[in-house]
Amino acid sequence: MTNNGNTPNTPPDDLHRWGKPGAAVPSDILEQLNSDIEGAGGEWSEPVEYKGAVGRTMFDLPNSEDNTVTVLLPREEISKVPSQSLVRLRSVQDDRVYLGIVVKGPFAEPDGLRGDAPIVITTAVRGGIFMPRYHGRVQVELIGEQVGGVIVPPRLRPLPNSPIFVLDTEATMDILHLEGDITLGVPVGYEELTASVPSDKKSVLPRHLGILGTTGGGKSTTVSGLVAGFQGAGIATVVIDTEGEYTEIYQPTDDATMLTTLAKRGNVPHGVPNVRVYHLCGRETTCPDPSRITPFSLQFSALSPYLVAEAIGLSDPQQQRYLKAYDITKRLLDKLHIFPVTNEDRAKVYELDEMETGYPGMTLAHIYDVVRACTAAVAGEDIPANFFSTFSERRAEAATELVQLVRQHDKGKDKQNDLLGFPITWRIMQSRISQLLRLNIFDNAHAGPIHYADLTRPGHVSIIDLSDTDSPQINNLVIAELLRGLMSAQNENYRRTEAGGEQRRLMIIVEEAHEFLSDERIKQMPVLFQQVARIARRGRKRWLGLVFVTQLPQHMPDEVLGLINNYILHKISDANVVGRLKRSLGVVDESLWRRLPNLAPGQALVSMTRFARPLLINIDPTPCKLRMVE
Repeated sequence: MTNNGNTPNTPPDDLHRWGKPGAAVPSDILEQLNSDIEGAGGEWSEPVEYKGAVGRTMFDLPNSEDNTVTVLLPREEISKVPSQSLVRLRSVQDDRVYLGIVVKGPFAEPDGLRGDAPIVITTAVRGGIFMPRYHGRVQVELIGEQVGGVIVPPRLRPLPNSPIFVLDTEATMDILHLEGDITLGVPVGYEELTASVPSDKKSVLPRHLGILGTTGGGKSTTVSGLVAGFQGAGIATVVIDTEGEYTEIYQPTDDATMLTTLAKRGNVPHGVPNVRVYHLCGRETTCPDPSRITPFSLQFSALSPYLVAEAIGLSDPQQQRYLKAYDITKRLLDKLHIFPVTNEDRAKVYELDEMETGYPGMTLAHIYDVVRACTAAVAGEDIPANFFSTFSERRAEAATELVQLVRQHDKGKDKQNDLLGFPITWRIMQSRISQLLRLNIFDNAHAGPIHYADLTRPGHVSIIDLSDTDSPQINNLVIAELLRGLMSAQNENYRRTEAGGEQRRLMIIVEEAHEFLSDERIKQMPVLFQQVARIARRGRKRWLGLVFVTQLPQHMPDEVLGLINNYILHKISDANVVGRLKRSLGVVDESLWRRLPNLAPGQALVSMTRFARPLLINIDPTPCKLRMVE
């Protein structure tokens, strides 16, 4: 018998002993094999640490990433490990247990071949396919190391050949903290899992929420679903609706797509109870039900003079003159005993913070009359004795007092108190105030102010319909007064809670927030932003949460994004916006950022302070009617 140089020739006696091919193995040989098997520990069986595992960790490679490991899966286990699955990794050799989440994959790869191997490509382009045996591969990001029932940051990595196990629904819910009574939707990769947030935790909703995304991404569906969830949880909800889109949410949806997806989720369409629609006096509303409509007017005395000066676009010199006129108006109201009247009123004056609110009892007509008088004085004209505002039977007395006050401030009388002006500057300011006055939305006798205590009632939904204003400046004034009034009402609610009363929870949703708090806007109106920032900071302790909704997140400044701790991000294609959000939400995995520009309508990247990590979620369809669903 020849030898190739590597294998020795088989001895003739062994050939004789084994006999011809196909002959039975001699019993003494079998006995020897059994003895060797027993001596080695018996028949092989999978170690108990590996039983139930769906895959094993692989060796690290030069392109491996920190805090992630590659896991290989048998073909039949691929479907058990979808994207975002939670897994437990048991590093057997060093007796450590890790928790992780699938952030890439599962991918199918041929055994022992590359997926782009020539034999695979050649058969495919020839009209066939070479289908070798294949396996799965996923990339797992480590969430933490499990030590005595507590999850801590991982110090090491699972060693190669560590088994991984898929966590069941209950364990996944517990680890990701998805429990709550306000449902958001179903995480991508799951069918029986629901992502929710609790309505009773100050650490979640009062930490403020941003809903960002391009047109058609599903923001309105998300907002209306949240409104229904807030109402069901007994949270008072105020929606500042600049497009009149939510004025019919008291009706169930009739949209065919929503009805289909609701049925798939096992839900039924329904309207939101306890809905009230408010609109500015003299403006229309898109709500078709007159019984739900309440007109309102703005109260000039509730607005900071600095805020009004910014809102109507006064320049710095014009603002100085406006504040002079404002001071004269306060003195006039005092001299005429309009305000203050009582000692309690005077205490209010001493405690007044004009960066947040205006002077009690002052109307826009009052300030207009004073500006007219100042304009005439600076121009060297006679101060008009007739007034647009009404001082009842004291009109003559008011005219006399006003003339004296203006002359005290007139140019040349007292350099410290002069009216600082040229007539043209005063006339421009008078024209701006006159435009506001003609709108008839301030201190209207036929439409009173909003009663903010009513808006904070548990389970009450208030839609502020601003669809017919056609003026960002007016919208900003309305929103500013609403935020201030609601903060004041919530302060009072908080004091009652500390005294043993029931806690009232409040969520304020600002639609088209880029028009209210754009980068350009807060540069022009710093007082407005400072007021919003104060409300955001104080509201967290008083259970007041803000929700900013915008289709143009690129216009939202970093100062506003810094107020937000929770995000629902629909499709965003702008790379600059994604880059800014990355700096705010560094905990989001890079694979999720890459998916953000291609999200389908209704999908969103959700980062909540309650969640253990951000998740990609299929947002639940809205059960109520939206007016602008395409």
